[in-house]
Amino acid sequence: MSQAPGRVVTPLEGVPFAGWDAKKPIPAPLALHACRVKPEWTDYNGHMSESAYLLVFGDSSDAFFRFIGIDEAYRASGLSLYTVDTRIRNLAELGVGDPVRLTLQLVDLDAKRLHIFHRMTGGGADAEVAVAEQVLAHVDIRARRSTPFRPELYDRLAAIHAAHSGLTLHPMIGAPFGLAASRKQAQ
Repeated sequence: MSQAPGRVVTPLEGVPFAGWDAKKPIPAPLALHACRVKPEWTDYNGHMSESAYLLVFGDSSDAFFRFIGIDEAYRASGLSLYTVDTRIRNLAELGVGDPVRLTLQLVDLDAKRLHIFHRMTGGGADAEVAVAEQVLAHVDIRARRSTPFRPELYDRLAAIHAAHSGLTLHPMIGAPFGLAASRKQAQ
């Protein structure tokens, strides 16, 4: 696949949508991405840098997009998902070579947007090392405006949302942010 020089490439780029089997059980949460910390993801403190956490969460999102049917062919049709908001909480350090596993929960959904939550575990103890939540909008790329999900895509998302509705919401989903919030959590 030809790529623009210096462009960010996801591990699954070029992998087409595998199809959807409405009869197949939907895992709750989804576990679609795993990797190991690369040397270029570490910073001068010797651990995974904050930008690398965002990169890995983005790769997890891309795996989810392909799972639901948003691949190169879908984007070529003029539609995609754009990130509206992302929040990352770093909870522990990861070093070069540490294994990283991600799960994804579909928290909420409407006609044009979805709210997802990523949980990253890793290191030797497979402990929770970071979490991220994102709000994404379905966008008409040419018009540069949000647009309703295609019916078949919305149906897939609704099925995932139903499968995930029984999951406990992580305490960091929608948590207050800032110094005052940090003081309250520390008490």
